[in-house]
Amino acid sequence: MISRAGKYVEVVFWVLALTLLATANPHEHHFTLCPLANLGFDWCPGCGLGRSITAIFHADFGASFRQHWFGLPALLIILYRIYQLCKQLIIKQKKYFNYKEV
Repeated sequence: MISRAGKYVEVVFWVLALTLLATANPHEHHFTLCPLANLGFDWCPGCGLGRSITAIFHADFGASFRQHWFGLPALLIILYRIYQLCKQLIIKQKKYFNYKEV
């Protein structure tokens, strides 16, 4: 079970990550943290996923699919996770503020 502070951190992380992907140029190759790419391997199961999501934000769905086929499902999963976390945090906040004095 994730603590309330952990949920806030996760929401901020995902929103920041999507904001950075939305503002990035999908046609440029940036620095990567992928250990397989840094070791010189040409193929990695996750490489291209960030560029794919960036292309979706720029409405270039063909390029998105060419970069990585899982870009759109990954974006939908991330957005659903953000929605779930926000819903949990708002419900807990409402329960906290809706107390009755005895």
